[in-house]
Amino acid sequence: MKKKVLTVLLAGVLAAAALTGCGGSDKDSDSGSSGSDSGSSSEGKVVKVAASATPHAEILEEAKGLLEKEGYQLDVTVFNDYVQPNEVVESGDFDANYFQHIPYLESFNEEKGTHLVNAGGIHYEPFGIYPGTRKSLDELEEGDTIAVPNDTTNEARALLLLEANGVIKLKDGAGLNATVNDIAENTKNVKIQELEAAQVSRVVEEVAFVVLNGNYALEAGYSVKSDAIAYETSDSEAAKTYVNVIAVKEGNEENEAIQALVKVLKSDDIKKFIDGEYDGAVIAFEE
Repeated sequence: MKKKVLTVLLAGVLAAAALTGCGGSDKDSDSGSSGSDSGSSSEGKVVKVAASATPHAEILEEAKGLLEKEGYQLDVTVFNDYVQPNEVVESGDFDANYFQHIPYLESFNEEKGTHLVNAGGIHYEPFGIYPGTRKSLDELEEGDTIAVPNDTTNEARALLLLEANGVIKLKDGAGLNATVNDIAENTKNVKIQELEAAQVSRVVEEVAFVVLNGNYALEAGYSVKSDAIAYETSDSEAAKTYVNVIAVKEGNEENEAIQALVKVLKSDDIKKFIDGEYDGAVIAFEE
C-alpha cells in the first residue's frame, strides 16, 4: 500500500510544483481509453477525459460505472506530461482533463493563450506536521526547532499549517506567498529551519517537528492518516488553492455531461474510494 501511495504523491507533487516549463512527451500508448470511436460527449454521450495516471486516471476508472448510470460512457486517456492534456481540451479533441490544480491552469492559460476553466474541484494532497523529538504540539517548548521546506509554495503551505495549529501567527495577507519574514507572532520563540524539501525528513531526530509534503512524508515511512499530528483540511487556503480540478474549455463548464462527471466524482462512492485507497495521501475535496 505504501508503495502505491508513494507513487500517487510523486505524481501529485509534480503537478503541484510545476507552474511553468512542463515537459512535452507523447501520450501514453497504453492508455486507459475505453476504445470508443465516438466524438464529443454530445455525440453518442461519450465523455473524453485526458488524465495523469495516478491518482487521477485511477479515480476516473472507479467512476466509470457510476457515470454509466447517468447515461454517459467515460473514455479515459492517460498522458505522461502536463502540456498535452490542456492542448487537447483547448482543441476540442477531449471534453475535459483531470491532472492539475488552479494555479497551474491559470499559469498555462496566461502563457499559452488557452481558455481553460475549472469545472469542479475533486481532491487535494495534504501537507502534514509530523513528530520529531516532540510527539504533540502541546509539548512544544521555548526555542524548539521546526523544519520546513524552503521553496516558495511549499514553505508558505507549511507556515499556514503551523498557523492553523496555533504555533505561529502570520502577517495579514501573507497567504500563499508567506515566508519566515511574515511571521508576526511566535510566542514560543520557535526556530523555523528552512531546508530543501527532500532534506526535511532527514532531520526528524534533531528537531521538534517536521512539516512535509506528501511524497517526502511517505518516503520517510509516514502515513498521512496515521502519523500526521495535523494536516491541511478541506477548508484551508492551501487546499482550496491546490485542489485538483476537472478542467474544460471555457463555455463548456455547464455542459450536462461535464456536470454529470463532476457530480459522480464528488459522490459519496468516490469519496469512499479515495479514502480507502490512498491512506490520507489523497483527500476528497469538500467545497
